[in-house]
Amino acid sequence: MVMLKGVPRLLSPDLLFALAKMGHGDDIVLADANFPTSSVCQCGPVEIRADGVGVPQLLEAILKLLPLDTYVDSPATVMDLVEGDKAKGLTTPVWTEFQMLLSQAGCNERNQLVISSKASSLAAAIQDRHRDQHCLSNPNQAEKR
Repeated sequence: MVMLKGVPRLLSPDLLFALAKMGHGDDIVLADANFPTSSVCQCGPVEIRADGVGVPQLLEAILKLLPLDTYVDSPATVMDLVEGDKAKGLTTPVWTEFQMLLSQAGCNERNQLVISSKASSLAAAIQDRHRDQHCLSNPNQAEKR
């Protein structure tokens, strides 16, 4: 068996293969248990599970290997809260963690983390069959907001 040096252990062979195939314009969705990954991935994207791994840890590991796309205004997007959660004042401290990881990876102020106003825009981004798309989900762990 061949061991690769410097590859985070939580990245599976399937995920490494998906990352290796990605190029400009390709998307990867890091989703917690609340995202309908299995439903979305019936439309063409590939589902790669990461059971037991939190999204921030996964993002950090991926950013060690995959450069951010510099040909787009923002290389990262998070889904906005629904109006009911906004009305309740629900906070999302995990977004601060995402921003810190992206900043460490070279995401500057011009292309900061973007909050999508519609949940459907995130799903639509990964349903585009004209590009190589990947859904990465962790059905056992919902991110704490």
